[in-house]
Amino acid sequence: MLENEGLEKVWVTELEEGEVAEDEAALRVAQELGCGSLVIRPAPGGRANLVASERCCLLVDDELLKQLNCTAGMMISTLANFSYAQPDQRVATVKSAPFAVARADLESVVSILKERGPVLQARPIRNAPVAVLYSDPTSGERARTLFDNIMRQRLERFGASINFSLAVIEDRPVVAGAIRQLLGCNPAVIIVASTTAPACPEDVVGRALKQAGCHLERFMAPVEPGNLLMLAYKDEIPIICAPGCYRSAKPNVLDLLLPPLLARYRISGWEIACLGHGGLLG
Repeated sequence: MLENEGLEKVWVTELEEGEVAEDEAALRVAQELGCGSLVIRPAPGGRANLVASERCCLLVDDELLKQLNCTAGMMISTLANFSYAQPDQRVATVKSAPFAVARADLESVVSILKERGPVLQARPIRNAPVAVLYSDPTSGERARTLFDNIMRQRLERFGASINFSLAVIEDRPVVAGAIRQLLGCNPAVIIVASTTAPACPEDVVGRALKQAGCHLERFMAPVEPGNLLMLAYKDEIPIICAPGCYRSAKPNVLDLLLPPLLARYRISGWEIACLGHGGLLG
């Protein structure tokens, strides 16, 4: 076959002392790279893939990933931070230099991972009931009629559905009481679907959250659509309001934040502030 292709010589590689074969090197790094709902699948050519074993949200240590990709001999690529992954979906790939990697370079990468911890966390999305509070200044049912279909479409992207819902007039004590009622259902997240847009946390929904004993984590996000985001917590339950994001199924700030919230990851105000790079969604 080689002669038919006009090849008279074939180059081969022989490992020298202090070198590790490409497949072994990729596998060793992959074994330290992630934790959670992941499985490792070796691939030809010095590759190892990390694959989701169930529905999950991927958390990525961006700074650690950059540090590792500045080392010699290995390259690591992942999905974006907060990505939603379905079972059997590839979420990361480790690729070694062709044929062999210097053992010292490999040990350096492995040492960094052992010291700093995994680059990836695949947090499973299990038992993640969603509660929705529809509100409007004149009729809560108007908000439900406007938003319910789009809300269900958006949640279906992440294998979730509306488990509890209320529709109320947008009045501070009424909204506060409804939030308390939904908190009693212990959902993974409460979504406030309001027909109004807050100018500040002192508007109706913000004051209602305060009355219900919630802590405001963040107002406004560097994301478009979705810059008027409001995120609060009552203990470990997040309450999220994103005006204007319920009218369209196109990607917006909810699509960025729902996967980690459904995985019961507590998003900080700092992490929302970091969404500006790539936050222009179209």
